[in-house]
Amino acid sequence: EVNKVGAIKGYDADGIGAETTLPVYLLVDGRTASAAEIFAAALQDNRRAVVVGSKTFGKGRIQNVQALENGSGVAVTRARYVTPNGRDLHGVGIKPDKEPSKCDVEDSALTCLADIV
Repeated sequence: EVNKVGAIKGYDADGIGAETTLPVYLLVDGRTASAAEIFAAALQDNRRAVVVGSKTFGKGRIQNVQALENGSGVAVTRARYVTPNGRDLHGVGIKPDKEPSKCDVEDSALTCLADIV
C-alpha cells in the first residue's frame, strides 16, 4: 500500500502452514477487482500461481466517500495498491499468464482450465 505522500506500508505472511508444492491456477476476468486483483497479482508476481482468464478490472485505489452538507459526497483517494513487484494496476488490470480457448461466465472451472492444465 502506498499513501498519498508515497509512504509504503508492506504486509508479510509468516508462511506457517503454507503449502508451496501444489500447483495453483487462479481464474480471473473483467469482474475481478480490488482486493481480489491484488491477491491475484501477488500470486503472479511471486510465481506461486498461474493466472488464467482475461484481463482484470483495474481497481487499485483505496477510497473513502466523504459526505457533503447538501447530501452529495466526494470520493477521496487515500492510497493505492501496488503489487510485490511494484506494478500499479489501477486502470490497467492484470494480464493473465494464459488465456483459455473457452471460458465464459457460465462455464465451470473445469471447462476454463481444460486446455491449460
